[in-house]
Amino acid sequence: MGIKKHKAGAPKTVKIGILTVSSTRSPADDKSGQWIQKRAKKEGHEVVRHQVVPDETGTITRTVYEMIRDHKAQVILVTGGTGISSKDVTIEAVRPIFRKELTAFGALFAQLSFEEIDSAALLSRATAGLIEEAILFCIPGSLKACKLACKALIFPEIGHLVKHVHDG
Repeated sequence: MGIKKHKAGAPKTVKIGILTVSSTRSPADDKSGQWIQKRAKKEGHEVVRHQVVPDETGTITRTVYEMIRDHKAQVILVTGGTGISSKDVTIEAVRPIFRKELTAFGALFAQLSFEEIDSAALLSRATAGLIEEAILFCIPGSLKACKLACKALIFPEIGHLVKHVHDG
């Protein structure tokens, strides 16, 4: 089956959870999370939860599970906490609970980032994986990075990815 035919059978609407990891932002000034929410709705998806949590491993992990179990999120977009400072713990919070990692996402995002910000792309640890039956993407907290990841990689494939998770 060709890719176009395969994508044609993918769901057009996906339930999305948005999780912003920040000790300084609130929902009111979460520009990246707000943009993701608007873009998701524009793309025809349902945002089931948008939450801001502090940079704490246990809180991040617990909130991810709540989005999956309580809000039935099929995809979770986590923004923030992907850098290399000691406070950046998003990857450490989610990678241990991945049942599968989508290794191409980080490499593709790094390539696109390099084209925009040159060698500073090394600072990002963007990643993606499956947790239970949900797909989780970890992207940097900057608005520019969120737009890049969502427009170029995530939203063009989101229904297709959900189809694969639920067909298997």
